Amino acid sequence: MKLTGGQIIAKSLKEYGVRYVAGIPGHGCWTLLDAFLEEGCEIPFIQVMHEQSAVHMADGYYRASGKPMAAVTSIGPGAANTIIGLGTAYADSTATILFTGAPATHMRGHGVMQELERFHSGDFPRVTEGVTKRHWEVSCVEELPFIMHRAFSSMLTGRPGPVHIEVPMDVQAEAAEVEIHALAKRLPVGKTRPDASTVAEAVKLLVSAKRPVIVAGGGAITSESTVEFRQLAEAIGAAVVTTWNGKSAFPEDHHLFAGSVGQTGTTSGNYLAANADVVLSVGCRFTDWSASSYRKGASFSFPPAKLIHIDIDPQEIGKNYPTEVGIVADAKLALQDMLASISAQDVQAIQDRRGSYFAEIKEQKEVWERMLAPRRDSGDAPMTSQRPLAELRKLLPRDGIVVVGSGNTQGAVKQTFPVYEPRTFLTSGSFSSMGWAVPASLGAKLAQPDRKVVCILGDGDFMQSLPEIAVAVMQKIPVVFLVQNNMGYMSIRGGQRKIMGRHIGSEFNLPSGEPYSPHFAEVARSFGLEAWRAETPEEVADALSRALAADGPTLVEAMTARDAAGPFVPGWWDFPVPAYIDDERQTEYAEGRALEQHL
Repeated sequence: MKLTGGQIIAKSLKEYGVRYVAGIPGHGCWTLLDAFLEEGCEIPFIQVMHEQSAVHMADGYYRASGKPMAAVTSIGPGAANTIIGLGTAYADSTATILFTGAPATHMRGHGVMQELERFHSGDFPRVTEGVTKRHWEVSCVEELPFIMHRAFSSMLTGRPGPVHIEVPMDVQAEAAEVEIHALAKRLPVGKTRPDASTVAEAVKLLVSAKRPVIVAGGGAITSESTVEFRQLAEAIGAAVVTTWNGKSAFPEDHHLFAGSVGQTGTTSGNYLAANADVVLSVGCRFTDWSASSYRKGASFSFPPAKLIHIDIDPQEIGKNYPTEVGIVADAKLALQDMLASISAQDVQAIQDRRGSYFAEIKEQKEVWERMLAPRRDSGDAPMTSQRPLAELRKLLPRDGIVVVGSGNTQGAVKQTFPVYEPRTFLTSGSFSSMGWAVPASLGAKLAQPDRKVVCILGDGDFMQSLPEIAVAVMQKIPVVFLVQNNMGYMSIRGGQRKIMGRHIGSEFNLPSGEPYSPHFAEVARSFGLEAWRAETPEEVADALSRALAADGPTLVEAMTARDAAGPFVPGWWDFPVPAYIDDERQTEYAEGRALEQHL
């Protein structure tokens, strides 16, 4: 059939199961976008207010559903605005496809409007190299069907990630006789199964372990292995801890759940992981945030603990810690093979000797609960970071989704807000991008229209993508935005104060020094949302109840004390102390760094 380049892209996306495309039209892509109005190519287009948000929206859609969504932008600044979105998706291994416009092939290198060509003709794809799995520069219409299926293969197989296709304006408009390639016949259908000998080694260690811990990374969710994950934890009586992106891989009301690990982990999670004799890691990269900057005894201790590391990406095995058993495989298949290798007699013997360990897990969680409760249950006004979360948890259904921004809110939710089902906690864990949560929550709601979706973020984070609440109104996307307003970047201020004893640029103040803040509830109403400003725990509970019951998008502004403690910091994070500070802080830093194991 004879199709334009734009039609090939639109028709391929539709046949490959993409349900939405987000972006902003511009002269560099309007021919491509027009194709989405052609018969057989129709896909709803979501107009955003900033191109970065288009990629964040697609990112949130994938995290909530495991299925990709597309983003489209124009040439030049429109394309460049997507880099943070691509970086976020790349760091957290989320599958997203971005199309950007480009100068017509006969205009390349001439310096047309918005072209980058100082060193190479059409330099923008090189900008994306560090934040994508793969990128393509289309030269002619005929090669587009091939590029489309290659892009989906790269994006969806192995370790998922974003891909980028740059489409010149003439290629979007010109037509050729082509056939759309059937994706089912172009994707590898099998998954990587582990070597049987490594499974046997791993099972031998797990069965003989006295204090086993399983770490859930984001890969445990991406691989759809959470059922097998829970079954294995129960079979071997292992405590379970979660990373930023592993949160929701395991029900947090399960007796084996021990908490999260890392700098802003929990005391129980860090203690049990650091004192394990065998650690099984499932889809975890051991980033510094989740491993307490590799300080021995803070979150992990390798050695003496022995590490079994399952990951789809071979470069992650042994990267930060030595492994006793490294397994390059799909996590679901690896866990299935482990379960099949553990006999009923093994399970019974393990359970018979786990009594004291189960009691220790319970005791450590009680220690953490006593530490957390005063902040979570505080009646102060303005509120602590944790108190609005306690009220939300009472109201949100078990399968409700929380999409969480960066900063104090991110850590507070990780520690304070229990989740129970996979893909119900979404956050920009590795890149920790501000401005991500609002558009990502819209994507999550598009992906899961029958579930409640709540976007939880601080005021500083909110102001980086505030205009996207207009998209929620225009597209009638009923997300609840819970904005914790403490008038600044308080997580940054806390770090500055801890290390330097002073702060700069982290409070929102008038020249007089008086705290400054917009009235976000009023701003939201002017956009067309129902909105409430809550000063007390009682008011936030009432506002959240009303917001969750509403038909359209809503916003609850929770006034949070500037000096109310944010999340606890039970772990360690490598913050170098300036040389001009010459006191115990230098000594403390040197002592912590000396215990780091990654080198």
